Amino acid sequence: MFKLEEAVLDMDEVEAIRLADYEGLYHEDAGQKMDVSRATFGRILNNARRKLADAIINGKALKIESTSSKEEENNES
Repeated sequence: MFKLEEAVLDMDEVEAIRLADYEGLYHEDAGQKMDVSRATFGRILNNARRKLADAIINGKALKIESTSSKEEENNES
């Protein structure tokens, strides 16, 4: 059996997809819900969408990490 390559989304990226694409919120409103600026929300969403597209186009498995990017930054310090 072979192992698929993975496209990995963290919880912030999943939340951004949920708020923007599933709930249909504007970036400003979604950023407030995530306690980030509109610009930061846009970057998170763009990264998430790129990873989703990569998984779909290239037949990769989609893996969702249980940590957020904020938690990862805190663990690195």
